[in-house]
Amino acid sequence: MEDQNKNLILAVALSMAVILAWSVLFPPPEPTPEQLAAEGISTSQTADVTVPTATAEAGAAPLAAAPTTTDPSANAARVAIETDTLSGTLSLAGGRIDELSLKNYRQTLDADSDIVQLLKPTSQDEAYYALFGWAPGTGLTLDTVPGPNTIWAVESGETLTPSSPVTLKWDNGAGLTFRREISLDDASMFTIKQTVENTGAGTVTLAPYGTIARHGEPSDMKNFFVLHEGAISLVDTEYEETDYDDISPSSDYEQHTLEKEGWTGFTDHYWQTALIVNDAGSKLSTFHDTRRNIFQTTAKHATQSLAAGQTATASTRLFAGAKEWETIRNYENNQSVPKFIDSIDWGIFFFITKPMFWLLHNINLLIGNMGWAIIGLTFVIKLILFPLAYKSYASMAKMKELQPQMEIIKEKAGDDRQKVQQEMMALYKKEKVNPAAGCLPILLQIPVFFSLYKVIFVTLELRHAPWIGWIKDLSAPDTSTIYNFYGLLPWGAPEPGSILALVFIGILPLLLGITMWIQQKLNPAPTDPVQQQIFAWMPWVFMFMLGGFASGLVIYWIANNTITFTQQYLIMRSHGYKPDVFGNIRSSFKKKAKDAE
Repeated sequence: MEDQNKNLILAVALSMAVILAWSVLFPPPEPTPEQLAAEGISTSQTADVTVPTATAEAGAAPLAAAPTTTDPSANAARVAIETDTLSGTLSLAGGRIDELSLKNYRQTLDADSDIVQLLKPTSQDEAYYALFGWAPGTGLTLDTVPGPNTIWAVESGETLTPSSPVTLKWDNGAGLTFRREISLDDASMFTIKQTVENTGAGTVTLAPYGTIARHGEPSDMKNFFVLHEGAISLVDTEYEETDYDDISPSSDYEQHTLEKEGWTGFTDHYWQTALIVNDAGSKLSTFHDTRRNIFQTTAKHATQSLAAGQTATASTRLFAGAKEWETIRNYENNQSVPKFIDSIDWGIFFFITKPMFWLLHNINLLIGNMGWAIIGLTFVIKLILFPLAYKSYASMAKMKELQPQMEIIKEKAGDDRQKVQQEMMALYKKEKVNPAAGCLPILLQIPVFFSLYKVIFVTLELRHAPWIGWIKDLSAPDTSTIYNFYGLLPWGAPEPGSILALVFIGILPLLLGITMWIQQKLNPAPTDPVQQQIFAWMPWVFMFMLGGFASGLVIYWIANNTITFTQQYLIMRSHGYKPDVFGNIRSSFKKKAKDAE
């Protein structure tokens, strides 16, 4: 036992010696002022920290914007923000814009539902805010520049409105006077003009920055592959989307230097924030403080050297609002925010989704109802594709005419499939018929359908948009259900997304199945039993499969089926083939009755 105690003491002594030697030979890196600011620690508490040079660290992006200590913004005075579309406050602690609601949008369709809150202070769950400041360089320490917790004074302005900007002031007591003028347009764009005046005797260097911080991933994320939610940025001409899971940690992130202009921020389904800078040499970065689970995106202006008596200024814009197509496009076209329309997630078929939404938007302006606009859009799409559809349906009609000759070829060839194939191809060539022509309109419908689905799912203009009667939200599934016989029985509908809701479908999915089934009856059932079964089940499979899709998409599909049926019927009639729709319907019921026997 005594030997074991000696060994233990010797092991502890050797371990301590190794740790001591390692700390002397390989000291840990000194924290940057921005890291200290993030922790709420002043330089006076860390007097041994060397202030970094301007070239090394000045203006480096703060690695975490919110302090872990008591948040001074909780009790700090606030300045009201009020426009026709926005309502909120900014805190004099850090001058942060951290409370903002969107007056035109409610959480649900209920008239008394809360309006959407976009930005939240750190005193609330899922804090989300924007703050601005100066990173210290040569001649400065952390507590001589304004940071996340600096208490500002209001120099002018009482309420921030489009007609009345607010100016904040802070004097560091060591020869630097900082001012921050915040203005706001009539939509969702803030302009933050930061100014510093050097009334001291020496030269200092410092760098202005703006940052958006988000505490954790939003709890209402859709997590659906068709929609991007996370970080967005534009570095000159390169647009990039990054999912929350893929955002680099604060220990290893990249800064992108602008040659001209860019922006960076976060996007949700319908709302977004973005910092916009138009200064060459500015740097954009996005990172994740994994220790405190804070996502942050930063726009950092170039470091400025300020001699005695000089003044330095930097301007950053902050967009915080709804992703309204017209508003976003106006900022892109008229207010120097390049490619801002790409912040709406148009997807891989952007060359279809962008013009498709433009057309839908303009039809809606004429009609005044998004449901009817979708039907109008369907007419336009079918009109554009009509030349191809005409060739397809004409070819199908010609195939019907050749049916007797094809049956003769099959009878003569018997089981010789190769001969049947050769004779068929010769017949097609002689009669100038392309048997594959009927597939083309169907293939073209795939990207069109997916693009419209994308448009309906991602664009704000479809959210809570009514159509007729019970359809109050075209971005949501049909709320009617067979479960309560479409509202006639005195109990509620199944919970959306539940198994019952999938089984007891609404009126629109039912109309979808019926229109698809009737469209099939333009042609007799195929002779092959397997094909018969596939065709027989297809409308009803689609009916249940699309039952949980957005109502707007189901309306498009119903309109498309109806127009396609009409087009195909008329084209076949013009080529001498009269589809026996009612006869085909009767035949299908007779066959079912016969099978039942």
